[in-house]
Amino acid sequence: LAPAGLCCEIMDDDGHMMRTPRLIEFSKEHGLKLITVKALIEYRKRTECFVEKIAEADLPSKYGHFRIHAYESKLDGKCHLAIVKGDVKGKENVLVRVHSECLTGDALGSLRCDCGEQLATALKRIEAEGEGMVLYMRQEGRGIGLGNKMRAYELQDHGKDTVEANVLLGFAPDERDYGIGAQILADMGLTTIRLMTNTPAKRAGLEGYGLKIVDRVALEVPTNEYNQNYMKVKKTKMGHILAEKI
Repeated sequence: LAPAGLCCEIMDDDGHMMRTPRLIEFSKEHGLKLITVKALIEYRKRTECFVEKIAEADLPSKYGHFRIHAYESKLDGKCHLAIVKGDVKGKENVLVRVHSECLTGDALGSLRCDCGEQLATALKRIEAEGEGMVLYMRQEGRGIGLGNKMRAYELQDHGKDTVEANVLLGFAPDERDYGIGAQILADMGLTTIRLMTNTPAKRAGLEGYGLKIVDRVALEVPTNEYNQNYMKVKKTKMGHILAEKI
């Protein structure tokens, strides 16, 4: 028989949909294998390729001379960028920054966050090192999109913090996924990297897809009067590793 699976909704005796704890019990009682949709997605991202390189070109910039590679996701059509210095293919312990798109910070110079300064600092460091990569992921607003990010900003203007605003809009504090990013890094020939990040979840997310992170390189930039509370929330509620007292 060919391998097969079934995706269905199971009702409990009280007429309500079974939740995970009861589903685990039910599967044990009836000798059934149980997986979650999330686990299935993660498995497919580990075992199948969902990105395609569509273009590459030189990128002379104020930070240095780079080669830019455009990758398109087969899942949602989003285009992500690998901004590369030097020949990194097959190299070990390459310096890498996985940066999530932030239009307001990266392009408009917003002081509400530290994104723009982090991107600039990462590019400067890679230029100084002589090789490395910034992976620019189209995950605006920690994955909730630009429109919802603006809605979150409006809530923050009325006293909510960045985590509370996301939750009020029906999202998790961080909706980002690193499977596509890991596939791009693998396609670029990277298996072991030094990751520039202050975010433990980012490291765990990439390692979950087979990348080996040999070192975490801090990427902390000075705070300002407009992002003090934002940075404090990232440290206290989201577990970001920040040395500066906020």
